[in-house]
Amino acid sequence: MIEGLLIGLAAAVTPFNLMMVVFGCVIGTLIGMLPGLGPMSIIAIMIPVAIGLGDPTAALILLSGVYYGAIFGGSTSSILLNAPGVAGTVATSFDGYPMARKGQAGKALTIAAIASFAGGTIGAILLMIFAPALSTVALLFHSAEYFALMVVGLSAIAAFAGTGQVGKALMMTILGLMMGTVGEGALSNMPRFTFGIMELQSGFSFITLAMAMFALPEALFLVMNPARAAQGEGGKITGLRISRSEAKAIAPVIGRQSLQGFFIGVLPGAGATIASFLGYAVERNIAKGKEQEEFGKGSIKGLAAPETANNAACTGSFVPLLTLGIPGSGTTAILLGALIALNVTPGPRLMTDEPDVFWAVIISMYIGNLVLLILNLPLIPYIAKILTIPRTFLIPFILFFTLMGSYIGQNNSTELLILVGFGVVATLLRFADYPLAPLLIGFILGTMLEDNFARAMQLYQGVGFILERPMTLALLVLAALLVLLPSYRARRARKRAEGVADGD
Repeated sequence: MIEGLLIGLAAAVTPFNLMMVVFGCVIGTLIGMLPGLGPMSIIAIMIPVAIGLGDPTAALILLSGVYYGAIFGGSTSSILLNAPGVAGTVATSFDGYPMARKGQAGKALTIAAIASFAGGTIGAILLMIFAPALSTVALLFHSAEYFALMVVGLSAIAAFAGTGQVGKALMMTILGLMMGTVGEGALSNMPRFTFGIMELQSGFSFITLAMAMFALPEALFLVMNPARAAQGEGGKITGLRISRSEAKAIAPVIGRQSLQGFFIGVLPGAGATIASFLGYAVERNIAKGKEQEEFGKGSIKGLAAPETANNAACTGSFVPLLTLGIPGSGTTAILLGALIALNVTPGPRLMTDEPDVFWAVIISMYIGNLVLLILNLPLIPYIAKILTIPRTFLIPFILFFTLMGSYIGQNNSTELLILVGFGVVATLLRFADYPLAPLLIGFILGTMLEDNFARAMQLYQGVGFILERPMTLALLVLAALLVLLPSYRARRARKRAEGVADGD
């Protein structure tokens, strides 16, 4: 490993490759800040540029920098505008945007930058140490285990519901699962629930749904409630630094979610989205008392958890890509295509056949995360000033990027009609105090859940795979515990309160 690191260091610190790291990080961060333009889009655009470089090491360093730069920068639009354009930063908006509403936009961006840097750096260290061993662990996961992992993700919906809202959260999750069934099914290529509309054959777009659930209702709320628009942020941005006590509070969260996020990212098909949702859910469930009540209202732990987990998972996703040749997400699938176009064959022999490529990418991740931190921290006061823009200008700005992001995603005008329709419904649901996050979680995980369940059913000729595969059973038991734990804790708190009342 030491020899490999030295080879990678020699390849990564050449002036040209260092320039590629910086260029990739800058492009990725800028694109990540724009709602609706995720890493998949920009990596696809950058592939001809990367291939034109001719050097596989420089090309992969450039594309990798774009990837984690986009995830790093994706938190900005989630925190400032409540417009998550990337699935991995949806959970960031749950506490990041409330902090911005309280006038703590600078602090929220600082926490996001530090958490992202720590998650990415720790992930790179773990990648360096465990990549060969984890490639064999990833092979143990089959369709049955992925189905169970999706169930674990769905079981965490209680963490996204307020007090006494678990029933509403469950209803919204089921609605999200139903929306995920629109389009071609997992068992056949026949379209379902499209009502003869050709544009729905590929299903609803995540970007359209995310914008409809978060950004559009926020813009409508600001229009309908001018008093809300005047709250919090106007004027000078203050509180850019975090205190020592806040740093101590988020340090264990960053440590836990770096490990959890990385190991979730290692699993092909899991990725940053599930890592961020599970990271948020775990931290909320283990929080106690007033800290737990703060989640969803501007908790620093609720912001640090998903930001750490999604960046660590991005790094972890390179394990199956480089060591097995298996893409863990849509983005890494595009990276796989770029590798093949550059005549590099990812797999178990990559470390021995082309160690300069393998280890240079890992070393570039250290450098890239440092570059991202240096780029982002000084810019936070200027980025946060977006919130000082008068509402009369900011509302059209939000609407423009919402419509543009939705249209670019599918490149047809029907998406705009779907966006407006869902946006109006989402606004009504917010008035009725229904949580919108569980709907999006159900939609994102529902398709993967159905695909893996269908494959497992075909392979094992029924649901017997649950008992035949111990890992699947263990994950389903964990999911059951995640569902029952909040109810148990609520009941115990209620009994304790009744006991205190009787004592009085």
